[in-house]
This record gives sequence, C-alpha cells and structure tokens, in this order.
Amino acid sequence: MDARIIMIQGVIPKMYWEGYTYEEVPCQIHIFTTISASITVKSMIQTARLHFISANDPSMALSELPIVKEHVDAAVRRSVDEIFKVLREKKALGTLDPPNAIIKSELLPHQKEGLWWLVQQEKAKYLPPCWEEIDGHFVNALANYSTESCPDPIRGGIFADEMGLGKILTILSLIALDKFEDLEQTEGIPIFSIGEISESGRASHETMQDMCFNMVCSSHTRTTLVVCPPAVLSVWMTQLEEHTTVGSLKVYMYYGSKRTKDANALQQYDLVLTTYNIVAKEYELLDSPMKMIEWWRVVLDEAHVIKNSDSKQSQAVNNLKAKRRWVVTGTPVQNSPLDLYAFMAFLKVEPFSIKNFWNTLIQRPLLRGDQMGFLRLQALMDTMSLRRTKDKTLVGLPTKIIWTYYVDLSDAEREIYDQMEFKAKQIIQNYIHEESSMKNYWTVLSALVRLRQICADVSLVPAELRDLLPSSQIGDVQNNPQLLPKVVMALQDDDDINCPICISHPKDTVITCCAHIFCKMCILTTLQENNRSCPICRHPLTESDLFFAPSQAAPASDREGNGPSTKATALLKLLLTERELDPTAKSIVFSQFSRMLHLLEEPLKAAGLKIQRLDGSMNANKRAQVIREFSIPAPEGATVLLASLKSSGVGVNLTMASSVYLFDPWWNPAVEEQAMDRVHRIGQRKEVRIVRMIALDTIEERILRLQETKKSLTREVFMKKQSSQDQRDISTDDLISLMQL
Repeated sequence: MDARIIMIQGVIPKMYWEGYTYEEVPCQIHIFTTISASITVKSMIQTARLHFISANDPSMALSELPIVKEHVDAAVRRSVDEIFKVLREKKALGTLDPPNAIIKSELLPHQKEGLWWLVQQEKAKYLPPCWEEIDGHFVNALANYSTESCPDPIRGGIFADEMGLGKILTILSLIALDKFEDLEQTEGIPIFSIGEISESGRASHETMQDMCFNMVCSSHTRTTLVVCPPAVLSVWMTQLEEHTTVGSLKVYMYYGSKRTKDANALQQYDLVLTTYNIVAKEYELLDSPMKMIEWWRVVLDEAHVIKNSDSKQSQAVNNLKAKRRWVVTGTPVQNSPLDLYAFMAFLKVEPFSIKNFWNTLIQRPLLRGDQMGFLRLQALMDTMSLRRTKDKTLVGLPTKIIWTYYVDLSDAEREIYDQMEFKAKQIIQNYIHEESSMKNYWTVLSALVRLRQICADVSLVPAELRDLLPSSQIGDVQNNPQLLPKVVMALQDDDDINCPICISHPKDTVITCCAHIFCKMCILTTLQENNRSCPICRHPLTESDLFFAPSQAAPASDREGNGPSTKATALLKLLLTERELDPTAKSIVFSQFSRMLHLLEEPLKAAGLKIQRLDGSMNANKRAQVIREFSIPAPEGATVLLASLKSSGVGVNLTMASSVYLFDPWWNPAVEEQAMDRVHRIGQRKEVRIVRMIALDTIEERILRLQETKKSLTREVFMKKQSSQDQRDISTDDLISLMQL
C-alpha cells in the first residue's frame, strides 16, 4: 500500500447481518491492483495464508460492491441534478462592513462580500446543506446516505480565495464582529503577549450581553484560535498592526518554550496564534490548554499543510474542540482533488468526513475517471466554499506578465548533464521494468534532483556524488546500503522534501534502511516510543539502520574554478538590465535549493547589487526583520531578495518588489503560484513581471509540461467543468515523460 501497488476495501457483503453476532460479522477484503502486478500480489496473499473468495458465491460478486456498483437509479440522479440546479441558481453575495472601532482599514468590495458569506456560514442552526428529514430519518441526497442521528450544522467552511486577495483582513473583520460595542477592556491583561501571561491577569467584567452570550456558548469563550505555519505568524502580526486599532483586540502568541499552560488565561484573549507543529506536539498531552478549551472558532491558515489526513498535524487539528471551523487557503488543491478529504475531516462534514464514505463516493470514482465522483465533489464544494480569483474587475490589480527565459548550458555543463541523465535513465528504466519505481521512490527522486541541480549549477553536484549506484549494480536501494548516504545528500538540499513526522523540511536529515527520510530527532524520538519500527512501513528499525549524509563543505566560491554557472550569469544580466531601466526596482529570486542561494550571493554582490536573503533556516523574528529591511526603498535598502521558494512562498507579503525570477522550476505549479502571489497581491501598484528560467533540452523543459497537467485541478473542483483523471505527484507515467523513456 505504501508503494501504491494495491488499493483495498473492506465490505460487509450485502449488509447481511442476520444470524451473526457482532463478533462474527463476515468481512470481505477486496484488493485492487494492476494486471502486471496481480501475480506477485496473489503470491503474497497465499504466502500470508489468506483465503480467496469463491467465485461461485453470488453474495461475493464484485458487481455487488459499492466501489464497482454505481447508483444509477433515476431517484438518485434526480437528487444530484436538483442540487446542481439549486447551486446554479445561487443568489449574489451580500455585503457587510466590520466595526470601524476595531478595523481601521476600508475593506474592498470583494472583502465585504467575503465577510458577509463568512457570517452567513456561521449562522447555520439547522441541518447542513444537502440534508433533509424524511420519516424520522435524516437523508443526505448528495451521498445517498441515511442516518437516524441528526447531523450537526456546519458552522464554517472553506475560504479559498486566490492568494493575494486579503483573506487575513477578512478573517480579522469576522473576529471583530464578535466584540460587543460596549465590551469593557479586560483589566490586567496585556493587549499583546508572547509566551507568558501576567499573573495579574483577571477575567473581564461580565455585562448583560456577555451573560446572554454565555448561554449559547458553554465554553464561556469567544476566543478564536488561528493555526498557521511559523513563517505566517509574523504576517498575522503585521496585518493586525496595519488594519486594527491599537488595543481593540487582545492577542496572544502561543509559541515558544514559555507559552502559558493556563487554559483560563488563554480564554481572556480575542485571538490566539499558534503553529501546526505546536498543535501536533501537544496532541497527546493531557494537560494541553488547547485541548481543554472549546474554542469559539478555529481557523486553519495555509490549510493545505494538512492535506495528508494521516499526518500528525492533521489528526491534531481535527482533535481540537470548536464551535466554528474554518479552512483558509489560496491553494485548496495542490496535487489532486483528493487533497480535500483532510478538510472534510477537520470540518466534520458527515458523511464525507468518514474515510470509507469518502473513498466510495469521491476518491475511487475519481481514480476510475467516473464523472459522478467529480460532480459530487463539485456540488460538495459549492455548499461550503467560497473562491474568487484575481480578476481585474474584482480588485483592480496591475497586470502580471509571465514569460520563460531559456538558457543554453555551456559545453562543460552539457557534458556533465548528459552523463548524469544517461545514468539516471538506466536506473529509473530498470526500476520501471521491475515495477519497483515506487518502492525505490527516494532513489528515483534523488536522481531527478541531481539533474535539476546540474541545470542550476554543477557545483551543487560534486563529482563524487554523480554516481548514484556502482556501475555493475542497479537494484533495490534497500539492498545497497552504500547508496543511502548519497541519496540523503541529494535530497537534503531540496526544499520540497518534508519529514513525514513533523511535516517540515528535515533538520539533520537521515534516511532509514527502508529508504524513508526523517529529521534525526524526529525518528530517534519515534523509535523510543513505538517498539523500534519505521513509522511509514513498520520495517524493523534501530539506530544503526539510520544513514546520514557524508560531511560536505559549503560550495566553493570559485565553483571548482569555473566561475558562475550559465544560469547565474544569465540571471545577473537580467537583473542589471532591470536596474538600468529603474535603479530603485526590487526583485525576488526564488530557488528551491538553499545552497544555490549561497552560490548566487557572491556574483550578485560583486556586480554591485545590494541583496538580502530569506530562507527556511530563519526563525519567525529573523524573517520578519529581513522583510522589514527589504521594504526600505533603494538606494538605502536592498534591491534583490534571494529567497527559498517553498519556505518564502507562503504567507509573506512582498509587494515592495515588482519582478520575480524563478531560478528553477517546481514540480507543483501551485507552489510556484504561491511564490508569484507574494508579489502580485493587494497593495501592489506596479506591473509585475515573472521570469521562469529554464535550461534548454533538459528535465526542466519536461517539468513545465508536467505542470500543465496539474494546473486545471483547482478550477475544475470549484467550477462546473468536465472532470479529468486524477493527477499524482510523480507517477510512473510522469517518470517516463520526464526521462523520455
């Protein structure tokens, strides 16, 4: 299952419960795989001494399974048609202004509409959308699902406006509406606090309005909890300073080692800010104040962080108690519509929050290319989501121009690239032939990373690391432990690699004997807690089975005597040309390789450019400082910001710049779009120029083609368009295309 070779479903045949006790109910396990892998899978099942279902038993027929049998009766189809008819006839949004005593900024028209929609969603008192009561049962027409239990109303939803449309200000306006006009200031509690709460803090005086409020909120709190990545904490603070009246909202940053343990004290604040990692760390702590409070509202900002529903972060936020739940993200779909299940689980959208129902009604129909699964998903999104894009008539943003700048590798670079690509093709083709490419995922990915690095600068790939495997051995990475340190070294500089435990870029990267990547401390802590097995595949694991990257010095400034790479030279030329036209112009250079940022510093400085650097190694305070300094106008301030693509492309406002250079392409176009929208967003007054730098006749050109297969996903889910086959991160077909096999 980890290698995506099989998919399984457990089924109670025809729901025949009669004659069985709860301990005896028969359950079929149906395993789905490719034709080419069926013999191997069947052999493994027999080895495990499992029995195959008899083909002679009509109750066991595959055609009776929900995964295969579509509900095509007219009644069900009419239900879906009726839902779509209602959705197509939705009325225009109203508008709502926030209290100007708290929000000092004037909202744009689309933000006022967004605030109105948020309030309407939170007012829900009765059945959720698509539910109705029939003869004492509650029926979901969209899912063709019935239950005797009354489903809870959904107070919240998915706020998915495109990046740069001012979602944080709209959420702050929603929080401001919670405040009563005559609410007295709480005595003894600082308006803003980090880490510690004053011991003199006391509860606010209770007014008659407070008493009425407490009658409907058993938790006696109107505190909103906002969960976001660490890099976004400073963005929330900046937005608070810019848009709210000083002292109007009491804010606490639940972050750092000195954060309070007093749940009662936290409830005295209007807004509590924390991170996904903090919530995950406290997930299993019985005395965590976050778990003791029933929050008035929980907001997940940059919510695509929890797209993996099995991650600890996702499970932790799902466990939070809240009256209202909001998913806020400009990229609700990054890889495929299946990313949305984690949102359903957090929002408690029954029955779609139940994995089995999601699989049967949405995921498997999508995987089969079944139109009905996609229509269900679109209808579901329409009932609980709001998404607007940056149409010029909506917010009046200046033009954004995207163009591709092609670079020819030098003869020396081409020779190294061609040699490396030839070796990579051998390895990957062999894995595909043996149907083990997913089993050896990290080895395959490290080969692709090396090719991309050579396109950027050959110094990123020292000569001793250009051999991925001994020339006489091409096989399973688990049987070649000498390869593992090279694999981890190839991957640790890639900004796209996350530790599956903390869902952050690995610190002190290690790879296991079963070829999984972790932070050193994350995996060591896990091994001490779970009987020494890999948390991904359950392979037996000890500390001696962990492999570290060999020590590597920082890239030499002279790049092995070759000077700047062809791409770096081209970038410098573009930047200097831009400065000739406007000496005060500011530019952002994004790369996903942190060492590439290091290599770019010297030639840019030598050319007289004043630069700043922003990457994932910086804490929230340092990042905020860099952005403040970069905001200083030239010539006093820097004109070029070298930034890590993934860690700097989320939740950061960089409208002081007007040009963006994507030094290397990303697998996922959503991540690139996030980076672009740090510049092209509300507050931008200049035309924005985006330059993609692509090495000709290399894997980078093929990555651009791969991006095109993913770009329509968000539009298709949130608009009424035709469905398409599910797109995955890097499938076997993708590998064949990327490597021209």
